[in-house]
Amino acid sequence: MSDEDLWRMLRGIADMPYGAGQIAALEQLLRRVDAADDRQLAFVTRMQATTGYIYGGEPAKSFVTFSWCLSEFDGDPQPYHQSHLHQLLWHFKYMVNGLLNFPEVPLDRTYAVLDDMERRYRAGGHSLQAVHKHRFRVADHVGDAEAAAHWYRLWQTTPRDELSDCAGCDPTGQVGYLADTGRDAEAVELAEPVLAGRLNCNEQPQAILTALLLPYLRTGRGEAARDAHREAYRRLRGNLADLWDIGDHVEFCTLTGNEARAVELVERHLDWLDKPPSPAAAMHFAAAAAAALRQAGESTVYRRAAEGRPAAEVSAAALADELAETAAGLAARFDARNGTARQSEWIARRLAVRPSGEHLPLSASVRRRPTGRTADRAERVRPGRGERPTVDLPADAGPDDLLDLADQSWGRHDQATFRAALVAFDERFGSAELPARTSAHRLALRAGERADEEDFDSAVELNRAALKLYREVGEDVPAQVVAGRLGVLLARSDEGTEEGLTLAREAAEALDRSGDARERAGGHVRMATALLQRERWADALAALDRAPADAGGDRHLLARIATYRAHLLEQSDRLDEARAAVDEARQLGRELGVGEVVVTACLAHARMADDPADAVAACDEALEAAPADAELPVRVARARALQSAGRAVDAVDDFVEAVTLCVEQGAEGDAFLRWELANAYQMVGRLAEAAEVAEEAVLGLDRMGAQAEADRCRHLLASVYARLGAVDPALALLGQLAVNLDGPDNLPHRAQVLEEAGGILFDADRDALAGERFAAAAEAYRLGDLPLDELRARRREAYAWLWADDRDTALRAVEVVDGVAAKLAGQTEPSVTYELAMAAEVGARVLTNEGRLDEALDRLAGVPDRLRSIGAFSEAAMAERLTGELLLRLDRPAEAEVLLRRVLGGLPADAQPVRQTAWLLARALDLLDRPAEAAALRAEHDLDEDD
Repeated sequence: MSDEDLWRMLRGIADMPYGAGQIAALEQLLRRVDAADDRQLAFVTRMQATTGYIYGGEPAKSFVTFSWCLSEFDGDPQPYHQSHLHQLLWHFKYMVNGLLNFPEVPLDRTYAVLDDMERRYRAGGHSLQAVHKHRFRVADHVGDAEAAAHWYRLWQTTPRDELSDCAGCDPTGQVGYLADTGRDAEAVELAEPVLAGRLNCNEQPQAILTALLLPYLRTGRGEAARDAHREAYRRLRGNLADLWDIGDHVEFCTLTGNEARAVELVERHLDWLDKPPSPAAAMHFAAAAAAALRQAGESTVYRRAAEGRPAAEVSAAALADELAETAAGLAARFDARNGTARQSEWIARRLAVRPSGEHLPLSASVRRRPTGRTADRAERVRPGRGERPTVDLPADAGPDDLLDLADQSWGRHDQATFRAALVAFDERFGSAELPARTSAHRLALRAGERADEEDFDSAVELNRAALKLYREVGEDVPAQVVAGRLGVLLARSDEGTEEGLTLAREAAEALDRSGDARERAGGHVRMATALLQRERWADALAALDRAPADAGGDRHLLARIATYRAHLLEQSDRLDEARAAVDEARQLGRELGVGEVVVTACLAHARMADDPADAVAACDEALEAAPADAELPVRVARARALQSAGRAVDAVDDFVEAVTLCVEQGAEGDAFLRWELANAYQMVGRLAEAAEVAEEAVLGLDRMGAQAEADRCRHLLASVYARLGAVDPALALLGQLAVNLDGPDNLPHRAQVLEEAGGILFDADRDALAGERFAAAAEAYRLGDLPLDELRARRREAYAWLWADDRDTALRAVEVVDGVAAKLAGQTEPSVTYELAMAAEVGARVLTNEGRLDEALDRLAGVPDRLRSIGAFSEAAMAERLTGELLLRLDRPAEAEVLLRRVLGGLPADAQPVRQTAWLLARALDLLDRPAEAAALRAEHDLDEDD
């Protein structure tokens, strides 16, 4: 490989994002450079490596490259060294910061570097402002408050120069010191003009926003603190080098009562402790994480896999202890190095952080602060057994009276009276000797309680016991009722299906012979329910049809029948009949005042509504009628209906409320809801919130093992990142997706994400990498036998190599494009016409770049007309502009004038290509010796002759 090739590689690597990928490329290049024996290239590459190591999260490696460059600079000065002197002096600041963060480096070494830095700054006539700043940092690190104050004053009073930190980084350090010394208002005041300006270095504005978290909070600026957290963390979350600052955000979440979000951040970054940028960063993050996990109580957290270790759930308390031990151990090592107790005292305070003050909502997905353990929250939504309900009951009611009341209340959906009657029965008669029939009745109702609580195994055993007792005393009708209920429960499982269906059928037939109209209707409803659970829709409908039409006058049972009928008809795609049944159930529910029936019917109506606005109205009614423990599904349905109705802004609020309810109730599925919420945020342009919630969703879906859904959410998140301009996180996600989708069954999806990655890289002017991604996408499309998609990816690849100025590769790509295009020749579908035309256009551009103008012009023959035939007018104009340019370069200005006038006349006045077309036309007029017309055209379009 020639030196020119190596220099080109270095330039390409310098354009790469900081991180492991760039570091690997730099280290590979260094090996080649050293073998090539080019001293200048070796020096410049190591200068680049020093910066790459610092911002890529491996600062320890920068000590070696910096020392090599400094030794080379001092030992044998060369002319090229002077052009890098400013950068070399700047790197001294990296070294002081870095050396402090490794306890194995003696403090004397840091002081020696500082002294050398000062000597060189003085010798070059530079301000010592940056030197004073870094002496302050050393004093603050070891806990010498008097020295820190001294150096801080010199830092602030010494004039700045070109070696001072940028206008964002210098104030960041000042904000941190003011906050640490209790001067929060000054910190905020200092930062305001800085944030109002333009901050565009690698560390800003995320660093100063992170430094402002506590000053904002302690000065009552809650909204500013929340916004700072969201904006800064969004910028930090993908950078290993920022692990320290991420710890600050974990601590902020803990302080503000956002324990769940704190734990989510810990889970997301926990594996970074296996490869921390420095021991100091690991110490700080571990302490903040331990404090957050201690607030998680008895819950478990997800520890993602490190190399050689499977991912697993671990106790939050146990992990907190482990991390606290790590932090304390590192602090002790720093203190041993420094000869002070500063770091141990500091870490002890971090470990003791607890929520303080009023809760500040931070999450974009949870509206309220959850309280207590998940199980406790679920119990509060649905009161547990043994709790005394507030319902007045007759004091003289006997045991059978209470059980009959409970039975009737259960049928009326009156849970409060149902439970109150049973509690009263147990208190008054639980220890009494009772008739077998009464005991059987109590067993059957206890089975109903367990079924309501979804303890189905217990419900089955209790029903079996009740059935046995009823049969022993010859109570046939109640026995058949219990047998039907037992049949429904057994039909839920594959193992009990046959027994369950038999019990339910025989019970219904027996009640047809001996029961009254209500009992007969109940028997057929139970049979239908058992069949419904096995998804035997037609058989279930037939069972309902056998129930007496008036259900013995039991309107609650009629409402239940109508609800079941609506569901079965919907599943059978008999939508008109289903809607009629829904309307009946909805009306009965309203008349009876049974919220559960109204909610079920309204949600069914919303699902089947043709008009999204009608669906929203049904959800509104359901929301008004919903009991507290039934609000969650209504919120979800309403959010989806609002989205369908084009009211995504309103849908966001319902999705947020649904996620909040899900968390409060300890219900499963919040990760899926967060995914939907992230999409809703994305639809309304709230991209920062979309990214935040999608990250939460991916973490939750991964934790559930739902990889397909997690990958779909990653795809959404990558799109959001790209729209936010977070190119590297978007590419990282798409790269992960490409790996996850490896395999013959996933070729189209793999190709899609590779092509999207190429598009992001191309838009970011990283053209060579874009070409590689497009090529990989095209190959996946080829393997998936998708020639049209392959052609699109191939011609995009050719564009990328053209813009990367890799002429040979661009020409080879055009040859491949021609081969794929030949397979599609003769097809007339608009999509094929478009791609064939655009393939010809890119080929013409590549050939133009090679000076093969006649060949390029031949390729464009007929292309504009084909594009216009399918309505691709802007692309047609683009091809004609290129044709006009080629005609000019081939000394055919008269033809170019005719063509370019037509193009210019067909463009909207505010169209972007107008100026380019006008410039070409003016050039044609010049060549035709019509300077006055050319000048008038340039004046009309505000063009300079040299543009």
